[in-house]
Amino acid sequence: MYEPIRTKSVHRTADDAQDRIPHRSREEELDIQLAGHLAALLAVTDELGDTTAAEHIAQQVARLRGAPPARHAGLTGADPVTLHRRAHALAGRALVVAASRADTAAAILAAERMDAHTAALDELRPVGAL
Repeated sequence: MYEPIRTKSVHRTADDAQDRIPHRSREEELDIQLAGHLAALLAVTDELGDTTAAEHIAQQVARLRGAPPARHAGLTGADPVTLHRRAHALAGRALVVAASRADTAAAILAAERMDAHTAALDELRPVGAL
């Protein structure tokens, strides 16, 4: 009554193609994301001139990537308040990712950097300013 289908299904071909694409695990994706946030934090920290903190961050990036990170060579000319705000935000993002992947060392480092940038912002702001 019905003639059998003689061609491959379009849907089946699409499913077969997905098997050929390499996929990363959730842990690998979180490692990549955390290394990216820490590398961005490293760039801002280098620009602020905090060499001790930059070395600690670079060690964590190297641990996650398996290679030493590229270091920030140029200055953007941004004022210190803007740089500290940016660094605080980046450290916060790194903290969230580190907590989700249960990376204690990176989480502690990110929390310490958040505290340091909060303290620096408090010193740079005039008394009574928001």
